[in-house]
Amino acid sequence: MRHHTHVVLKRTTVYAESEDLAVIKEAAARRGITEAEIIREAIHLAAMANRTWDEPFFSTTYPAQGDSRSKTDAHE
Repeated sequence: MRHHTHVVLKRTTVYAESEDLAVIKEAAARRGITEAEIIREAIHLAAMANRTWDEPFFSTTYPAQGDSRSKTDAHE
């Protein structure tokens, strides 16, 4: 769960299957949080999974060090 001192939330409407909503309702009760919090967590995970970054995760290439076996040697 993300904790921020000040978060601006925007209201939206989402249609969901009744079976999914039932699972969310049960999970919220079990975890002691609101259904909305579970849905916000899911939206955040979906947003991060679909985000594109300005730079690649590994922007620097480093030369190999140590073992320089061929693929055939490594396989054997």
